Amino acid sequence: MANLIELSEIYKIYQMGDTEVRAVDGINLEIEKGEFVAIVGQSGSGKSTCMNIIGCLDVPTSGHYFLDGSDVSTLSDDSLAEIRNKKLGFIFQQYNLIPKLNVLENVELPLLYSGKEYEERVNAAKEALERVGLLDKLRNLPSQLSGGQQQRVSVARALAGNPSIILADEPTGALDSKTGHDLLELLKELNNDGNTIVLITHDNSIANQAKRIVRIHDGKIVSDGPSGRTEAKELIAQ
Repeated sequence: MANLIELSEIYKIYQMGDTEVRAVDGINLEIEKGEFVAIVGQSGSGKSTCMNIIGCLDVPTSGHYFLDGSDVSTLSDDSLAEIRNKKLGFIFQQYNLIPKLNVLENVELPLLYSGKEYEERVNAAKEALERVGLLDKLRNLPSQLSGGQQQRVSVARALAGNPSIILADEPTGALDSKTGHDLLELLKELNNDGNTIVLITHDNSIANQAKRIVRIHDGKIVSDGPSGRTEAKELIAQ
């Protein structure tokens, strides 16, 4: 199967005074269509920078990032924005819903930016809300929903554009344990339906819900392997 994501010798280097900070330090990573991968690391490990590159929110200092076969590592901001709209769906720790818009309008918003016609936007938004079990809440405002329901709306928003990849950045961080568990079960269902999911987390128990775990430390991948089934292959002696 062809790789949906391929990072090749990716570096992201910052200068802080006289100090060179290698936020991402020579990462090579391949993710196939339909995988559910967790990228795990503590604060400062480089996992968020890695996510920003995968999500076309940032560009590497050097190296190549192939998304669905196209090298996106040197594209302009406008081109990256277009790719984000067409190929990527984001779920963040904070739900990032617009308070004055109802649930349907919040889910529909990214489709508006991508230029879809009204009827097509509404139908896609309703279909996404049905997938997350919230079609009956489409006229509600975010303030009328629980935290778990608001996060499900953000999942629906990520799904509405039928993206190639769903990027979930600490998606359970603002939820209680039961609601967080329910959200992870939803992500598993979406993966079983064929969606490619990349989950960013610092929490091993959450990472274990994915099918594959990639661990990052000091900007490098230190292990990569199946979750909870076999020992991850050690790539760097710790």
